[in-house]
Amino acid sequence: MLADVQKALDAFGEREINRVFFVGCGGSSSIMYASKYVMDRESTSLASDLYSSNEFIHRNPRQLGPESLVILCSHYGKTPETVEAASFAREKGALTVSLTFDPDAPLAKASEYVIIYEDGKQGGTFANEAPAIMLELVLGLLSSKEGNTKLDELLPSLENLRGIIDGEKAKSLAAAKAFAEAYQDDKVIYTMGSGANYGIAYWFSICLLMEMQWIHSHALHAGEYFHGPFEILDEQVPVIQLVGLDETRPLEERSLEFTQRYGKRIIVIDAKEFDLEGVAPSLRGYLAPLVMQAVLRQYAEELATARNHPLTTRRYMWKVAY
Repeated sequence: MLADVQKALDAFGEREINRVFFVGCGGSSSIMYASKYVMDRESTSLASDLYSSNEFIHRNPRQLGPESLVILCSHYGKTPETVEAASFAREKGALTVSLTFDPDAPLAKASEYVIIYEDGKQGGTFANEAPAIMLELVLGLLSSKEGNTKLDELLPSLENLRGIIDGEKAKSLAAAKAFAEAYQDDKVIYTMGSGANYGIAYWFSICLLMEMQWIHSHALHAGEYFHGPFEILDEQVPVIQLVGLDETRPLEERSLEFTQRYGKRIIVIDAKEFDLEGVAPSLRGYLAPLVMQAVLRQYAEELATARNHPLTTRRYMWKVAY
């Protein structure tokens, strides 16, 4: 565990905390969904909410105050809305903990506690990457406030995760290349998931497909699928269906059965096919999305290559005023 994470956990023990707010934008927000799910499943006394940074400020939750913990994330630490959200939370007396990879970023300066992560560092442990740190913070908080013991299972599981991810990426490479070849000319691709996996569907839809590939997309929630969205399905519509290991898996299995019955172009990524040896069985539903994200990133990389449209290509982001 990083020293910065331990400092934050020590602070948790010294403060009264009755509510947790997860605050971020885009990809940084998406990695918080699994942690919010953990809070819902594991906490007996702490409420939690997940907000987009700008709405957090403008909605101004009345329960935000000195007994609140606000966890924020921004990769570059320069997202204006998230920096402002950190300052806003501190003005309300909340304890702020921010994740970024840049120790000199504005977000680091605006936050009380800062955790510097190392996403994608060659040879680095996955325990030092942002999605893992989010889970360390949540289970550390629950250990401190409620005596939850799953942090003790999480830490060794995270140490094994790098090898698991590398293995699953190797296994899925051929499928990723086939996906890229088959779908490179599609103008719209949907993604679907629920529970701890929904953040990954959301991330792949808005960040990888819309932002980085300029492909129309929408993240469908498996529980909402039959309340409107399934009407768009026909034999030509591509749907990437995520099927996880958490308690909402029946929702994903139900939606998958329907898409496979009436659709023809369905890409299934099922966490049951992952080799999660080395991950505590009680945590596999929470950690499967982290493996799924790495596998899906490989799908996006292959799609970018097939389309000759690098993932770094932007039309507006960082180029014009917004």
